[in-house]
Amino acid sequence: MNPSTDASHSNATEPEGLVSIRVGEQTFGVPVLKVQDVIAQTAINRVPMGPPEVAGSLNLRGRIVTAIDMRRRLRMADRAPGDSFMSVIVERTGELYALIVDDVGDVLWLAPTEHEPTPVTLSAHWRSVCSGLYRLEGELLLVVDVDQLLNLGSVAHAA
Repeated sequence: MNPSTDASHSNATEPEGLVSIRVGEQTFGVPVLKVQDVIAQTAINRVPMGPPEVAGSLNLRGRIVTAIDMRRRLRMADRAPGDSFMSVIVERTGELYALIVDDVGDVLWLAPTEHEPTPVTLSAHWRSVCSGLYRLEGELLLVVDVDQLLNLGSVAHAA
């Protein structure tokens, strides 16, 4: 294989773009190339008999989008009634999903040399949906593996 045409090789020195999000007290980064849109709080319609992580569905310019409650997906305490939220729209295999988060920050461009593996001290559940981390000033930014995050069939619903 010609290294000059290998996409993963050419990206090894390119900064990684991550949209920073807050879920509870934790900062996560969603790869910018996976993000289609960011929208303010919008109406979410409950879906009967859906997994607990599925908050429902929303209408995005005529498309039905499955809304994933990131707090429930990450096994965190529910958002208090009336607390605001935002949606980060991501795409996986041609389908759109809205990741319901507490807040959305900036796009961060981080050096791949600063990317560290997910620590073994992180809960197994969080490790399964993260692909590593970056050390920011005063906090850790966990990088979300969108494909694993949206793999709801693998979720164990036990408390």
